[in-house]
Amino acid sequence: MSCSLISPELGTATSFSCRQRFLSPKAGILRYGSLQDLEFLDSFKFSEKKSRHQWIFGVPSHNQCGVQSLVVNCSNNPQNLDLPRYYSKKEKKPFPVPIVELRRAARERMKSNKGQPKRPAPPPKNGLLIQRMIPLAYAVLNARTTLINNLKKLLKVVPVQACKYCTEIHVGPVGHPFRSCKGQNSSFRNGKHEWVDAVIEDIIVQVEAFHLYDRLGKRIPHEERFSVPRVPALVELCIQAGVDLPEFPTKRRRKPIIRISKSEFVDADESELPDLPLQDPKPVLLTEIADWEIIPPSNEQEIALLAEETLQVWEKMRTGAHRLMKMYPVRVCGYCPEIHVGPTGHKAQNCGAFKHQQRNGQHGWQSAVLDDLIPPRYVWHVPNLEEPMLQKELRNFYGQAPAVVEICVQGGAAVPEQYKPTMRLDVGIPSSVREAEMVV
Repeated sequence: MSCSLISPELGTATSFSCRQRFLSPKAGILRYGSLQDLEFLDSFKFSEKKSRHQWIFGVPSHNQCGVQSLVVNCSNNPQNLDLPRYYSKKEKKPFPVPIVELRRAARERMKSNKGQPKRPAPPPKNGLLIQRMIPLAYAVLNARTTLINNLKKLLKVVPVQACKYCTEIHVGPVGHPFRSCKGQNSSFRNGKHEWVDAVIEDIIVQVEAFHLYDRLGKRIPHEERFSVPRVPALVELCIQAGVDLPEFPTKRRRKPIIRISKSEFVDADESELPDLPLQDPKPVLLTEIADWEIIPPSNEQEIALLAEETLQVWEKMRTGAHRLMKMYPVRVCGYCPEIHVGPTGHKAQNCGAFKHQQRNGQHGWQSAVLDDLIPPRYVWHVPNLEEPMLQKELRNFYGQAPAVVEICVQGGAAVPEQYKPTMRLDVGIPSSVREAEMVV
């Protein structure tokens, strides 16, 4: 492992090799009393004053007892990170950007635009599409279809368990022993899960949203909540970004809207525009394979290739959706999982979260993040496939990963770098409960 020494006295260009067991993920405090591990330190002379890095980490120099403190910066990726915080039903989701920073940015924006001529709104705020995003929208929708088809094939060879009473799933031939069930009659079972075979709907969470014929039209009132069709939120995002689906028509403008006020506008006259010229054919949309047409892979090599392809389309779908969300706003309720794709949320009063009576069932809309649109569904990582049964006493030593990633890893795919910290691959699993009790 290559490490760099951070010290005002020694400089930051000093590099050396060290053992991994002495370092934490990002920065570690290396103590030494002899020259067995770091033989190069005999040429360095430390002053008796406290270094700047020692004040940051709260580790003073102990020159009297012969022990020094060094801060080293490692080039490895972070290890053993915690999962995203779980918010209970009584807590409101935090804003992606704090309110203080939003207000500060708004004041700076108003100050910079003061006295300047009003500029026309760019797409998609003016009703037009962002042309460079249309191929990306088709690619994201095809990646979603490919992901579903590949997962249907992998479910034939990689066992996945789902709880009969709650939404928890586990990848492996047997379920985990952790008593974390919160479903029906869980108190009579002491939180124990009852495992059954999982289906594709247990792995890919279908977050639905209202389909908007006009993205800039009036907000959906409470009385029309049953007359407006609902589609998967990711599909609705791709439709608003330029994907044309005959079963879900949407309004496409050729001229920017004419803004009357902040909440009122009129469409420009497009009668004088010539007919649309012949354009290049749009990408072909893939279709989902029916369950009875699924052909599972026949050998381990095909399973590994299918798992690698599934991981690639999973990352392609998430990165593409993240890029679309930066241009086309997506809203989420701060109290419940309701998603709305559009500049403003709908007016349907169907929020049943904590203290919804005080809000008359109205949603608390805020900007959504990627995990709101595509929930990752974290599951326990099985470190040894030869012994798939986890031990409930060693729960703190196991890591977690999204269900799609864990299925692909057990199918033979390589572990992606961004998921290694939460999977805790570098944590040694004790062989017995007695050994786990001895861990400090």
